[in-house]
Order: sequence, then C-alpha cells, then structure tokens
Amino acid sequence: MAKARISIGTWAYLFNQEQPTNDFHVILHKLQDLGYDGVELGSFGPHPSPVSHPTKASRQKLRKEIADHGLALSGIAVDLWAFKNPGTSIVDENPSAYLTAFLGWAAFAADLDVKTIRVDTVLSPDYFEKDGKDLGAAKGLERIAGVWDKASKIAADYGMNICWEFEPGFVFNKPGEIVQLVDAVRAKGNSNFGVLYDTCHAHMCAVVGANQAGAKETLPGGELELLEKLKGKITHVHVIDSDGSLNEHNTSTHNPFGTGRLDFDKLAPALLNAGVPHDWWCVDLCFWPGAWEVTAQSKKYLDKLREKYAAA
Repeated sequence: MAKARISIGTWAYLFNQEQPTNDFHVILHKLQDLGYDGVELGSFGPHPSPVSHPTKASRQKLRKEIADHGLALSGIAVDLWAFKNPGTSIVDENPSAYLTAFLGWAAFAADLDVKTIRVDTVLSPDYFEKDGKDLGAAKGLERIAGVWDKASKIAADYGMNICWEFEPGFVFNKPGEIVQLVDAVRAKGNSNFGVLYDTCHAHMCAVVGANQAGAKETLPGGELELLEKLKGKITHVHVIDSDGSLNEHNTSTHNPFGTGRLDFDKLAPALLNAGVPHDWWCVDLCFWPGAWEVTAQSKKYLDKLREKYAAA
C-alpha cells in the first residue's frame, strides 16, 4: 500500500497574518509539537535563504536544526518573481539572470538535502494580451520551456526534481496549456521536470477557468480529469480545499479542509496512483488569515484521510 507523509509550507505563516511568524525555529518547534512529518521551505523574506545562510557550514547547521525537530524537508519554493521585467524576464531571449539565480538556489537547496524545487511562470495571466503581445503566447511558451530545460538540467546535477506550480494567478493556466508546457520541457529529456499538482489550483483551472485569457477552457471531469491528464508528469503535490473563488491576490483561495467543494475521498486515492516520485502531501495555506489556527485541523483531517487510503 502507498504511504503518505504530511508537511506544510512555511509561507502560510508570513502572508496575510496579523503577526507573521518570522522565526523559522518557532515554526519547526510548533510543527514538531503538532506531529507533522515535514516542512516545506518558502525561501524568501525572513525565512532561510542563500542570503541568511550563505555558507555550507551555515546550511549544514540549518539542516541539522530541521532534523533535530524530527522533520524532513518536503521541498523548497524559491524567490524568482522578480524576473518579469524586460532585460531580466523569464521570456527574454537570453534568460541569464533567471538561470543564474536558479543555480544559486539549487546549490543552497542541495546542501539542505531538498529533492524538489518549485517554479512558476512568473508573468501575469494576461501578459501576452498586454505587455507581451509582440512576443505572443506561443513564442512565450517556447521560451519558458527553453529556460526550464536548462533549469531542469541544473537541478538534475544536484539530484533534484523541479515542480511547476500552475495556478490562476500566472500565465498558462488552461488545462491544455498546462499539459503542453510540461510536455515541452519533458520532451527535451527532462524526466525530473513535472507539475506541482495543487488540488485547489487544479479545481480553479479545470472547473472554474479562472483568469484565463481569451476563450475559457474547462474539463468535464474537473480537477480529477486534469489529474488523469498529468499522470506520470507530477513531481509534487499540495493539498488544500477550494470554494471556487479567487483571493485578493488574484489567485486561488486556499480554503481549510472541509470548507470547500473538493472531494478528497476521490482525490486522495487518485493522487496516490498518479506516479508522484515521493510520498509527500504538503498542506498549502497560502494567504489564509490565522494560519496557525488551521494548521492543527489540517493535520487531523489528513491523518484521517491517510488512515483511510495510505499506510501511516
């Protein structure tokens, strides 16, 4: 029987919180107390990054600190959001700034024994209707695939997978585009590249068709049909509910489990059979106010799901 380990992303405790938890050690301590198996590092702001941990020795110390709390790192989300302006854009003809930054984060992550590194398309959903209309969506997709081809090869050198988190807040958020882009990168020989299947974003992209440029594209089978289309191409998983709405940041509202539309009795076994190369279920409470209040409830909900569908 498949297994499942439960982690949670640290960004939940930074954004939209009355009092952000800036101290990473506090997060580790609380998650240990709540019985989480792991933590997913949002490597930005006050949380650990190449800026706060510039040396190999400092990163080894951080790695030991995480392990000493009985936790493992399920993945890392890195700060590449600056690369959307001409001259440094992810769709520039020469994307050296993006790839140089990625290389630095890959080296940082490898020292922490991270196996999965997250990326996104950076650009707004309507980018090719506005600022990038001269380039066009087809050429833009081709260029991003070219950037991620090189990034995948960098990640492979460090023994890491890349996961692309598709979502309504960034360009290429239609089901067909999602499949097309992941296939384009993998076709260049990058079996370590895949999508981050976030249950909430999958619903918003496949059922609601939120923030899609031009003609709306949804799937009759919704998030489960999209999961089937992406089977074997998923390198990471985020789990959270969805009520079908966008938040104030123009991306999916990450509703606590049981307060949205998603049927996890169907999603859980499907995820376990989707060919994901590891056993992590990472809770994503991004932008949810009072994230700590929901953290314990999330663990209890997933514990029941895990007991039902996966060996603990």
